[in-house]
Amino acid sequence: MLESIIRSVYSVIHSERVFIDEPMSKHTSFQIGGPADVLVVPKNEDELQQIIQLCERQAIPVLIMGKGSNMLVSDIGIRGVVVKLGRGFNKVYLHQEYIFVQSGVTLRSLSQTLLQHSLAGFEFAAGIPGTLGGALAMNAGAYGGEMKDILVSCRVMNHEGLVKELSREELELGYRSSRVQKTKEIILSAKLQFKKGSYKQIKFIMDDYWQRRITKQPYYMPSGGSVFKRPEGYFAGKLIEDCQLKGASIGGAMVSELHAGFIVNTGNATAEDVVRLMELIQKKVKERFNVDLEAELRVVGVS
Repeated sequence: MLESIIRSVYSVIHSERVFIDEPMSKHTSFQIGGPADVLVVPKNEDELQQIIQLCERQAIPVLIMGKGSNMLVSDIGIRGVVVKLGRGFNKVYLHQEYIFVQSGVTLRSLSQTLLQHSLAGFEFAAGIPGTLGGALAMNAGAYGGEMKDILVSCRVMNHEGLVKELSREELELGYRSSRVQKTKEIILSAKLQFKKGSYKQIKFIMDDYWQRRITKQPYYMPSGGSVFKRPEGYFAGKLIEDCQLKGASIGGAMVSELHAGFIVNTGNATAEDVVRLMELIQKKVKERFNVDLEAELRVVGVS
């Protein structure tokens, strides 16, 4: 089966962009994860369409990813094909107050581009790791801002390789949710709208948010970002801290001592360590506060 998948992939993607039995620990911010059968890095939308259509015809499982900043891959790995949107999906075009961005552009890079053109409205995202595609798929946000605040429309590809444009309303952006989480459509690019601002003021806000992030979150330790969604009326990190779980660990996975909403990889954590620690947190919070914590972290691969 694997040999058949590899032959099929080589028929549409050049071998230098195809990786066999690729450790996913090299492609996630958690630095955790077993091997993917096949990982491909398409150079453009045409190649992406070909690989998606091939996988659809041959019933090959396919998983789409960007920088893997909100992803935990199982220790066993991922069967089928992983498609990583990166170098071929990193173009940015500006037209007055509008900006057209491909899904592989990192939020940090985009924020710097907007700063250079004194365009305001994206300051909240300057320190969020990951790419535009992932940020739109989960309606990422911070400091009172969300992706839905600046989105006009986006282009998506379905599992048959068909492309269409969705309005902000059609994307159904909610709290850490969107339509594509259910439909599995792939975000290709987006049209965003900003307003002209003061370079000095934009930079001041970005620097302030950046300092808050690096002083209050374990930014320089491997993690998958915020592990749990914010329960209505509560803050997940505060609930976890009040359960005296800061610093709690299982194997190489530890609840951050800086921010209890994060689980960090202290050097040799496995996906099983992280999952078991997540389950412990959920159990303790439920027992003490009768609150169900829902995972924000995306857990993928063979269980």
